Amino acid sequence: MRPGTEAELAEMIAAAKGPLHIRGGGTRRIGKPVAGEVLESGGLSGITLYEPGALTVVAQAGTPLAELETALDAEGQRLPFEPMDHRGLLGTEGEPTIGGVVAGNVSGPRRIQSGACRDQMLGVRFVDGQGTVLKNGGRVMKNVTGYDLVKLLTGSWGTLGVLTEVSLKVLPKPDAAACVLIDGLSIADAVAAMARALGSPFDISGAAHTPRGLDGTAVTMLRIEGFEQSVAYRAKQVKALFPDLAVRVETDAEKVAEGWRWVRDVAPMHGSDGAVWRISCRPSDAPALCDRLNADALLLDWGGGLIWAELPDGADARARLGAFDGHATLIRGSDAARAALAVFHPEPAPVAAIGRGLRTRFDPRGILNPGLMA
Repeated sequence: MRPGTEAELAEMIAAAKGPLHIRGGGTRRIGKPVAGEVLESGGLSGITLYEPGALTVVAQAGTPLAELETALDAEGQRLPFEPMDHRGLLGTEGEPTIGGVVAGNVSGPRRIQSGACRDQMLGVRFVDGQGTVLKNGGRVMKNVTGYDLVKLLTGSWGTLGVLTEVSLKVLPKPDAAACVLIDGLSIADAVAAMARALGSPFDISGAAHTPRGLDGTAVTMLRIEGFEQSVAYRAKQVKALFPDLAVRVETDAEKVAEGWRWVRDVAPMHGSDGAVWRISCRPSDAPALCDRLNADALLLDWGGGLIWAELPDGADARARLGAFDGHATLIRGSDAARAALAVFHPEPAPVAAIGRGLRTRFDPRGILNPGLMA
């Protein structure tokens, strides 16, 4: 099913006799496999309002992300949270949609500076499991009264309602960018270096580390963005923070952008067969957690607060990690592994009870992506 209007979507959901597999562009095959009739939101497409001066954009949920980013780029603006493209990692095709980005709260390396997708959301329209059209928020910040459904729907993976329209805050693109690169650090030393840079006054917009870069050796990456003279000054100052290390600075804008797309889309794990886990943790815990994982490949982002780890298919990262302050999510795995394992990190009993109550309220028949987040 592929409705062309919000009214058609509401009618389809209200008339549904069984489970529905909610899908945007079909590029993010994450969560437990869902058995149900496919309901695509791609027919709900188009930018309905864009006010560059107000730094806001409103788009229907099925709008291709590339279309939205092209419109923003023409005005010298961008989405602040740098959403990841999962196609290379998951081996999927199709076009990512802005509704899929919001449904998954998909956020990239710039989250450490600008916040997550959820932090940039202004409003939503959606259809709940009974076919009722609901809206919350609006087109400016601080406009929500009562329950903040905007934040609730962001990251709900289509289990509470099917998004039809989203309103987001956007920001200007910087004039220049540079990347300070430190070669040869261990994970522990890299996390310490990233913490030092992030704790400095030089406004780091990306901090990542890989034990195996393009040349096969470890590299730590620190991104700086802004006005050209400011970027040059801050890059020099960040380099000076590490006088005893092998430090270089990349200033070519396209090379900097390419390097951070490599981090954003977890390129080191493209084309392989292993399971990929996304682990959120305290940065200071990252070195010990990486040791416990004994992973085939690793990539650290968010200054060490996000670990991407590749393990054999079917292996449970949580069993290797043991108890820790954070959560682990299976992003890539075979259908058998996704069916057998808890894809999303198990919630504490009180939180799980709240989640069940919310799903019962918004989807009393249990037909929207049933079991996907189990």
